[in-house]
Amino acid sequence: MKILITGGAGFVGTRLARALLARGHLNQRSLTQLVLADQFAPPADLVAQPGVQARVGRLLDQCAALRDEPFDGVFHLASAVSGECEADFDLGLRSNLDSTRALLDALRHAGNAPRLVFSSSVAVFGPDPSRPLPPIVADETLPTPQTSYGTHKLVCEYLIADYTRKGYIDGRAARLMTVTVRPGRPNGAASSFFSGIIREPLAGEDAILPVSPEVSHPVSSPRRTVEGLIAVFEASREQLGGRMALNLPALNVRVHEMLAALERVAGPAVRARVREVPDATIQRIVGGWASGASAERAARLGLLPEARFEDIIRAYIADNEAHPTALKGLNAS
Repeated sequence: MKILITGGAGFVGTRLARALLARGHLNQRSLTQLVLADQFAPPADLVAQPGVQARVGRLLDQCAALRDEPFDGVFHLASAVSGECEADFDLGLRSNLDSTRALLDALRHAGNAPRLVFSSSVAVFGPDPSRPLPPIVADETLPTPQTSYGTHKLVCEYLIADYTRKGYIDGRAARLMTVTVRPGRPNGAASSFFSGIIREPLAGEDAILPVSPEVSHPVSSPRRTVEGLIAVFEASREQLGGRMALNLPALNVRVHEMLAALERVAGPAVRARVREVPDATIQRIVGGWASGASAERAARLGLLPEARFEDIIRAYIADNEAHPTALKGLNAS
């Protein structure tokens, strides 16, 4: 199989690429070529593996060349994140809507109807005066996004469903929960603090909490997120139960529960590095998000969330044992 991952140099994209290479197959077909398209180059060791190719540049600029290059499967992860879309409206439109439309048209022109998994988001849900947001958003909850990012994701869901209806692709959209703990530095996502309040203290650095500790939100580990993307790709249309988007599994957790878990795993000195500094902009964005999610259709595919947030923290620590600076604060506590 020849597989394309857009956003293939990003955190989830590289994790997905490594998972696919380790498996060596999708739907019992051998993986022969893996193309990673991104604005930035993927890690050198990943590109050095047999059958892996990097395409560096804006996705919008790469799509014309994809029109005559059939792929068996596509994971479409490339996206501008929530904070970027709120700060720069045109950037969000180009990166999320224009690029997705160009990619879908390239796949339609290639003519072989590849299977495509789109990484949508829990951000498609939001409160509306005509339909208040329920405490737990389900697969069938009406999406009423309250951010440009969430709107872009929802529009792309509908585009993918329509291209699928026409037979141009075999598309499916998986709504990702907030992925934590992400390594590296903070990004432009409004949800970045969900990783920062764990990652930075473990590295011996102070972290800012811009929202109330009472904020509740659905989260997922990187490992469960990648497992979900692969499972949605391999599922038949009958197993999916339709062509509309489905939620990936979530651990519904309050911020103060995350911090309590951090203290149990790493100690009070690490927990003390998190300071509350309210940020009105982030509070406004997060205030329009779901406080919890369910995922019945994903559960029928065998996908389940983590049982405890401590498990997510311990997985992050295990993943970073080879990077002492990432755990400097833990080792010093």
